[in-house]
Amino acid sequence: MKPLFVIEHLELEIGKWLYIEYMHASEIVGKGRLVFTNVKNPRDARLLSKLGKIKHESFAEIFSSEEIIILDPKAPNELTPEDFTGKEAVIIGGILGDYPPRGRTAKLVTAKLPTATVRNIGEEQFSIDGAVYIAKLVSEGKRLEEIPVIKGLTIKLSENAEIFLPYAYPLKSNLPVIHKDLIEYLRSEEIVRDEERLLKTYFQIETE
Repeated sequence: MKPLFVIEHLELEIGKWLYIEYMHASEIVGKGRLVFTNVKNPRDARLLSKLGKIKHESFAEIFSSEEIIILDPKAPNELTPEDFTGKEAVIIGGILGDYPPRGRTAKLVTAKLPTATVRNIGEEQFSIDGAVYIAKLVSEGKRLEEIPVIKGLTIKLSENAEIFLPYAYPLKSNLPVIHKDLIEYLRSEEIVRDEERLLKTYFQIETE
């Protein structure tokens, strides 16, 4: 039985960066095997319905702890192909990375079903789509040590500028698993405006 890949949507809104990672996850496993849970906003539901199945409830209201694997960087044990035996789904937190990491997966995902099988795919933070890619390979029989990973990624923005992403990315054919649309977005002026707007939103929420 092929497992479902479930993204527990946890960000306040779907910015372009997050949407690109979600879109890439859909391309990696297919729309029919990708489920977005905890989607409360009708606008978000309409947007994500193009990429996978939508559930308003949290994954913890849909699955029992025996049916799932939760991916959490803080889990003590690594994910193995054997972990998928008898499991219906693997749960990935729909959280954009923080640096340094704040352990949000443990607080916002694992804590909802602490008796579930919880596994890591490495000590580093992975992008959402990167985590989906690795989980898919492991579900198909690959072991983590067989999946090459690069720690940190530098993207050239112009002749005189570059950006460093302090996350881990799996490699496919010696290239990092990152969507070309995200690289183009990082090179655009659009990201500056989006980040400023998101910062204002978060600051407003923190001070309310």
